[in-house]
Amino acid sequence: MKNLFLIAAFSFGITGMAQNTSYWQQHVDYKMDVKMDVKTYQYKGKQELVYTNNSPDTLRKVYYHLYNNAFQPGSEMDARIQSIKDPDARMVRKIKVGETEVKESRIKTLQPNEIGYLHVANFKQDGQTALAKEVGTILEVTLAKPILPHSKTTFSLDFDGQVPVQIRRSGRNNAEGVELSMAQWYPKLAEFDFEGWHADPYIAREFHGVWGNFDVNITIDSNYILGGSGYLQNKNEIGYGYQDAGITVAQPKKTKTLTWHFVAPMVHDFTWAADKNYLHDVVEGPNNVAIHFLYKNNPAIIENWKKLQPLMVKVMGFYNTTVGNYPYKQYSFIQGGDGGMEYAMCTLMLGNGSFEGISGTAAHELAHSWFQHILASNESKHPWMDEGFTSFIEDLALNEFSEKKVANPFKGSYMAYAKLVESGKEQPQSTHGDRYDENRSYSISSYVKGSIFLSQLGYLIGEDKLKETLHRYYTDFKFKHPTPNDIKRSAERVTGANLDWYLLDWTETTNTIDYGIKEVKDNAANTTVTLERIGRMPMPIDVLVEYADGTSESFYIPLRLMSFEKENPTPAIKRTVLNDWAWAYPTFEFSIAKPKASIKKITLDPSGLMADVKLENNSYLAK
Repeated sequence: MKNLFLIAAFSFGITGMAQNTSYWQQHVDYKMDVKMDVKTYQYKGKQELVYTNNSPDTLRKVYYHLYNNAFQPGSEMDARIQSIKDPDARMVRKIKVGETEVKESRIKTLQPNEIGYLHVANFKQDGQTALAKEVGTILEVTLAKPILPHSKTTFSLDFDGQVPVQIRRSGRNNAEGVELSMAQWYPKLAEFDFEGWHADPYIAREFHGVWGNFDVNITIDSNYILGGSGYLQNKNEIGYGYQDAGITVAQPKKTKTLTWHFVAPMVHDFTWAADKNYLHDVVEGPNNVAIHFLYKNNPAIIENWKKLQPLMVKVMGFYNTTVGNYPYKQYSFIQGGDGGMEYAMCTLMLGNGSFEGISGTAAHELAHSWFQHILASNESKHPWMDEGFTSFIEDLALNEFSEKKVANPFKGSYMAYAKLVESGKEQPQSTHGDRYDENRSYSISSYVKGSIFLSQLGYLIGEDKLKETLHRYYTDFKFKHPTPNDIKRSAERVTGANLDWYLLDWTETTNTIDYGIKEVKDNAANTTVTLERIGRMPMPIDVLVEYADGTSESFYIPLRLMSFEKENPTPAIKRTVLNDWAWAYPTFEFSIAKPKASIKKITLDPSGLMADVKLENNSYLAK
């Protein structure tokens, strides 16, 4: 009853939002029954999906994702691995061709019993047969009848799949011996929103999904322990008990198979993993959230996984305070997949290696529960919104709980971004995640430059206003699909500043920030300082002046485009607010009421939070 109430409450929340605003989003209710053959790694399932068309459009087609089909020789993913200059190291193997060592796609050489596939049969709409055509990783369905605006329809289908040898994220028998990493394993309805259908082929990167409820039965050999999205409904039936020590142990019944029943309310994906050799710990997190840890019974890693548990309790509390409360009552860290990848109410992550490695991965993937699995931006079109914002709060959290805190935990991000600019390989953040020329360009643009979007926003509006902005963004857009404009508008609503220029220049162009101190000269008893804007992108400017007598003062030059004046970020230092600087003027001149001889140093942006790509001209040092 408790879980049914959760479903009803989540559904009511979305319905209420749709009624009271012009915003709309589609809704799905999945029911799936799947049987896994652990000897062949093949599975068969049935799916019933109730689709609610909340849009103003009449739909005559729908599209499903068939992600497993990417793991076949000749697929688009295979082709991409072979053509990109710097393929993902996890997806290639090194071979010798004559005397030359080359990288070969691991997908290219998969045998029929190693590939992944997902096929659909018997597709029906409200009991009527509909035409379903498989095109690579997409299923195109011509409907038996149109779906009218604000109406529901029911799709039913049969599916059979094969779990591929683990290449990327999902698959069987990963590098650390986890048997089943079941991500993107089922026919998943594509998203339709105000921009239309998002039926992107699975080539390499991120995902986008429809908000809804999942009711999933998984029948598998009774020796396996499962973890994943949602709440387990039948602990007693499968022999799963909670001990006072907080450790969950599996007690399988004497049957060949068991059916695990999960319910996941108001999520946009469902993932699970299974292994015969999992240990399973449960600790209580903030707001009585049960935090699960499933990891291999390997003596070499147990200490790290035990040590990880209290840290993740702290990190979840930090994210709650920084962004907003985690809304579910369960989260699972599961050893599986490769690297780390976020999913609904859980992550699949590697579990070997150093504590710093697994704790950093865990902190990052947990942060995705806010930036992607509650604030569900379109990862394919705007990967910087989830990867960047996640990286931002991850860096804040790890610094908060570090033994040695630093003033600027984002310093490395600014350096990496500057190197990308210097390389000449930067592409705008408006580039689709699959269209980057190189993986390195994608990674720095999404993770690094996306993180700087927020840390630099703090420079623009002030750290306190940035915190207010994150809370406002979360409150207004949780369980929705926010776009880049939404984070900008959240900041504008909090501050009253105009920030359209910031969103445009930073995310849709490769314009750079480069300000410099052009001249410092005596002017009787005063000193005249001339600054210059060299880069195309405008910014407000903080200036710190340090004097030979040990005192200092600051100057603030507002940006005319912003129509905003931020509060003094260093109240202990006297600040003078100067006239604003309009973008069209390449230079700006101001006066210091002391002679040049008294000045020891002048620094632009002493915080280091403005992403100036050439720091060598940002300071003046008296000779």
